[in-house]
Amino acid sequence: MSDIQTTIIDFIKENFIMGRSDTKIDAEESLIESGIMDSTGVLELVEFLESTFNIQVEDEELVPENLETIKNIIEFLKTKGVS
Repeated sequence: MSDIQTTIIDFIKENFIMGRSDTKIDAEESLIESGIMDSTGVLELVEFLESTFNIQVEDEELVPENLETIKNIIEFLKTKGVS
């Protein structure tokens, strides 16, 4: 597991799965459909990504293709120059 993936999963567990930190998150599982995050959670995630990885997420980038799964988030970060 990459450092980026670990950082993202740790954030999600700390902020959205309180009390269930042993929960496994599949990198290809939809964070919204699985009930881990809601639309407000997506905004919190974006704020975290921007501050942690020093990127700017544009409004038009707030789409499931970029933010729905851990895998999508990592691919999106790569397009922003994060490695």
